[in-house]
Amino acid sequence: QVQLVESGGGLVQPGGSLRLSCAASGSIFSIKDMSWYRQAPGKQRELVATITTGRTASYADSVKGRFTISRDNVKNTVYLQMNDLKPEDTAVYLCYVEVFHDTGPGIELRDYWGQGTQVTVSS
Repeated sequence: QVQLVESGGGLVQPGGSLRLSCAASGSIFSIKDMSWYRQAPGKQRELVATITTGRTASYADSVKGRFTISRDNVKNTVYLQMNDLKPEDTAVYLCYVEVFHDTGPGIELRDYWGQGTQVTVSS
């Protein structure tokens, strides 16, 4: 099993910045892709950014140029630096991690979700 612990959310004024963290711990052989999603009230969950093992990053059009995803493969942690925040960025942000487990007979890929952290952008 793997536990994901998120931190860094909060209340910020428009134009401000926040940095989210999501640390994975537990029975980990290695980690494949790491992503951030967000879900605003009454809206579908949206993919915000993904970073591969090789640190190739991709972003939703709505956050390109403002958000930066990064990862620390030693700490098994993914970060989301959010700059120039807007009220429409208000949502619960959740990390999503794909983890390889050594099951003995082989390697198995499983996915996990964080518990979510609230980001509120308001004046």
